[in-house]
Amino acid sequence: MPFKLYNALSRKKENFKPLKGKTVRFYACGPTVYAFVHIGNLRTFVFDDLLRRTFELNGYKVKEIMNLTDVDDKTINGAKDSGKTLKNYTSFYEKRFLFDVKALNILPAAKYTRATDHIQEMIKMISTLFKKKVAYKTSDGIYFNISKFKNYGKLSRLKARELKIGARVRSDEYEKNNAQDFALWKFKKEGEPSWAAPFGEGRPGWHIECSAMSIKYLGMPLDIHSGGVDLIFPHHENEIAQSEAAYGKKFARFFAEGEHLSIGGKKMAKSLGNIFTLRDIEERGFEPLDFRYLTFTAHYRSPLSFSWESLSASRNARKKLEEKALLAPKSDAKVLKKFKMEFLAALNDDLNIPKALALVWKARGRDEILYADKILGLGLDKVKKVAASAGLEALLREREVMRRDKKWREADLIRDKILKAGYIIEDTPQGARLKRAS
Repeated sequence: MPFKLYNALSRKKENFKPLKGKTVRFYACGPTVYAFVHIGNLRTFVFDDLLRRTFELNGYKVKEIMNLTDVDDKTINGAKDSGKTLKNYTSFYEKRFLFDVKALNILPAAKYTRATDHIQEMIKMISTLFKKKVAYKTSDGIYFNISKFKNYGKLSRLKARELKIGARVRSDEYEKNNAQDFALWKFKKEGEPSWAAPFGEGRPGWHIECSAMSIKYLGMPLDIHSGGVDLIFPHHENEIAQSEAAYGKKFARFFAEGEHLSIGGKKMAKSLGNIFTLRDIEERGFEPLDFRYLTFTAHYRSPLSFSWESLSASRNARKKLEEKALLAPKSDAKVLKKFKMEFLAALNDDLNIPKALALVWKARGRDEILYADKILGLGLDKVKKVAASAGLEALLREREVMRRDKKWREADLIRDKILKAGYIIEDTPQGARLKRAS
């Protein structure tokens, strides 16, 4: 069946398939490693993971590249304030990010690319833009001339009259109402890292970093480029402009952008001081996978509101799914086949994960639930393995025999063994069942 995915370029759902063969060339915008990533950022990275797992469920191989921005305005200022070298400063936050990725059961990218490892690729690309006369030199750096790229604004739907032709912005981040020529290269400043280049010693602007790295590893056009909606402008817009101006080819066929996580009606953002990290939620007794489940309660293109109550509800739901995976009987083959088709159909309708999750809750068989966990990534297969390795199901059956034979003492001893393994027994009219001890 076709995989319909919303393309931010066309603003409509389109049938997705890779341009060449069965391999999806996927570039995901990664973090700027200047602070702990917050759960708003992590919602986007779980979305990337959902997208990748769905590609794989459709039979595709995925070559995913994710950048790590380790030189820009934020990282440089952070390193200065901390009194550390840029490398030492960013390495700490890079390691913590990768730790969070693992804790959330996000599949690792084929390669994580650091900006500082690809300076020569950036210099080469800027030189190409110079030759094509779409870049120019000023006293403080090299800038991209947006008036030379006729399709500037096609992703963010900027109109020509909104562009500030001839004006320049040195900052990496700015608003749509300030659309103007942007920095490709910033000349050396006292106390900042710098690299030699034919056009003058300095460092790259933020936007050129992703273009140079994605093109090196995936070529053009990318099959798909993902990120958060806040990156549409200026970052993704500028990536398109400089890449297509340099090489005369389409930069990316699809753009998939995940919506914000909000709290108290406002976007979660470091600048607003309303963020929580994965460490914060763990300190409150939650597990990372509780947050992963929470992200599945809304479509990726819909805002998701965070509260401790919603996280608690997600934790309870996840625990119940664990019990369901533990206790459900083996699936009927016909039922499993039907479930697989319906589950994939939900995902192939623009990653409708809430609908897919609803199907899981209706499922009665173990194999349906474990099949779904290939996408959910909640570790439900491990729950089953743990119970099996501990012999809990066999113990439960043995206890039932003891109770039937009125061997109450033996039945109680078995109950105690099960309790020590972290489970309690619920005796119901339908029979005994295991439940995780809270």
